[in-house]
Amino acid sequence: MMRVISCVTVEHNLWLVLVAALVCAAGSWATIRLFLRAHEATGLQQIGWHFLTAVCAGSSIWCTHFVAMLAYEPGAPIAFDPVLTIASLFIAIAGTAAGFIAATAHAPRLAPIVGGAIVGLAISGMHYTGMAAYRVDGIVEWNTTYLVASVVLSVVFACAALSVALNDRIAGRKYLGAAILVVAIVSLHFTAMAALQVTPMVTRGDYTDPAALQAMALGIALAGLIVIGTGLASYLIDDRSRMEAFERLHHLAMNDTLTGLPNRTNFNEHLDREITRAKELGCQLAVIGIDLDRFKEINDIWGHSAGDEALKALASRMSALLQDGEFIARLGGDEFAGVKRMKGQSDILDFVSRLETALFTPIKIADVETTTGASLGVAIYPNDAQNRETMVNNADLAMYRAKANVARRVCFYEQAMDEAVRANRTLANDLRDAVENAQLDLHYQVQTSVSTGDIRGYEALLRWKHPTRGNISPAEFIPLAEENGLILPLGEWVLRTACAKAASWDRPYKIAVNLSPVQFAHADLPKLVHEILLVTGLKPSRLELEITESTIIADKNRTLNILRRIKALGVTIAIDDFGTGYSSLETLRAFPFDKIKLDRSFMSEVETSPQAKAIIRAVLALGQSLAIPVLAEGVETHSQLSILRAEGCNEAQGFLLGRPAPFGEIFALSQREDVAGAEDYRQIRQAVA
Repeated sequence: MMRVISCVTVEHNLWLVLVAALVCAAGSWATIRLFLRAHEATGLQQIGWHFLTAVCAGSSIWCTHFVAMLAYEPGAPIAFDPVLTIASLFIAIAGTAAGFIAATAHAPRLAPIVGGAIVGLAISGMHYTGMAAYRVDGIVEWNTTYLVASVVLSVVFACAALSVALNDRIAGRKYLGAAILVVAIVSLHFTAMAALQVTPMVTRGDYTDPAALQAMALGIALAGLIVIGTGLASYLIDDRSRMEAFERLHHLAMNDTLTGLPNRTNFNEHLDREITRAKELGCQLAVIGIDLDRFKEINDIWGHSAGDEALKALASRMSALLQDGEFIARLGGDEFAGVKRMKGQSDILDFVSRLETALFTPIKIADVETTTGASLGVAIYPNDAQNRETMVNNADLAMYRAKANVARRVCFYEQAMDEAVRANRTLANDLRDAVENAQLDLHYQVQTSVSTGDIRGYEALLRWKHPTRGNISPAEFIPLAEENGLILPLGEWVLRTACAKAASWDRPYKIAVNLSPVQFAHADLPKLVHEILLVTGLKPSRLELEITESTIIADKNRTLNILRRIKALGVTIAIDDFGTGYSSLETLRAFPFDKIKLDRSFMSEVETSPQAKAIIRAVLALGQSLAIPVLAEGVETHSQLSILRAEGCNEAQGFLLGRPAPFGEIFALSQREDVAGAEDYRQIRQAVA
């Protein structure tokens, strides 16, 4: 008999060895990707991915082994034990599953080593179980040194493969991990085959048909590749689904859901890139702030759905006009912004002209045509600013200046002209914090009977003491509050504070509070008034709300409806600054006011102007004929008071009778018998007398 080492026959079936190598490489590449997907997943999804990984890995290891085994020709008839052959496949699948699960445990440093060791042992177990299924007509001997070395190599390289695959600091870790896993499988196989020695015992000449063995090897390889392909297809499908989901989420995160235009985040990133480009190329860049002028009107008249349709139509128009180097985004509400690469002034003028055409062309909503119009502000890099924040801010300043000037649609940033706008915006931001920082206070001015001097009530007047600028006039900050939407919280604070203070007085004097037209347009005013009266405990008859005639003219039906609901609570309503606005008799006819407040401008001229005196006389006569009491504001001299008394005026208010003062100065709480203070009351009676 002749002793033959089986590995010397490799050269006779080199193509089968190459097929085995292909299966091993493809399987390892797919296995590492499936394994990393399992590592990223959680819960039941992770279990599913671990299963696919184990099936792919076990199948590729098993197919590699048996195809390579069939490449050997020991020179004697061979056969395979079916039970052990199938058992070796299950060992490969179950063993690698255990290893991959262990490698993804919550121990980043130790888990890959433990998992890799289990995978290496699974590869070894599969190989030697498969070898036990290998039946050859000869004497089989094993070299223990090679056998141990094969197991060690498999474990070491499997540990390295999983450690590299899970280390995201290594570039190309997927490919490197797959390559090391191939080495783990191949090193085990060839080292183990070197440990095998076969001495053929040839008793007859009919060996196993080589063609049949080759066909079997090819079938096993194809089956293995199909299993690997199935696992890889699952990975690719999931990866594509994740990519599409990511793209959808990214689109939602970077674009406005209503109009489809880029949103603020997208705009900021785009502008940063464009500024960097302009800086590198030494060219100019324009930012255009766009604010629609009549969008609120569309919402109020036709509803929010009409407003949405208007926004979508305008967005579509602006998108359609864009050329190379131009960008439009919706920043929120009715606010848009554009970016334009420019070589000269003509570029930005052309872009702005096209935007104006899109924004000022009528829009058809249902059966109605309307025009939104817009105010545009332009800032240019690097002339007006050097960074994104300043560019956007300066474009906004120019846009606000355009909005304030009805004769201009577009304004370019000019530092000197926009400083006032910047100061107003800064002051508006300070005003937002004024309530919380206890900078606001109420002063009270007395209102008295002209004929008797009796105190009838007090008007609450808002005051703001700025921490650095000191006292700021209401004439300055009230319009600012109305313009920036701050009048609602300020108005509520004034009403709530004034009612609470008045409820603490010992005498039931009235408290008069001014209301802004904005409060009628944006708030459920009757509900707020009712809630404040309930909370503070003030009797409704002691609260008097003052409105100007312009408040009614803005939306007559709605305003009169609100006033009737307030009056139904028992609150009295006074028309303020009468004589300076429309002074419409229709207004007095449409609503039964409880008081007419004559504007102070007439009192300043009553002593010298016959016309002013005639107007006062006419208003007083009108009040008497309608049974509406009249209060004259701005009384500063005894002569003015005497004229009012002679003309039959009901009440008066002014510096002569008492200057506005804080609560603590007017109401001496220690003197509970006279809330107004005995000395104040005595002086008022003397003034009237």
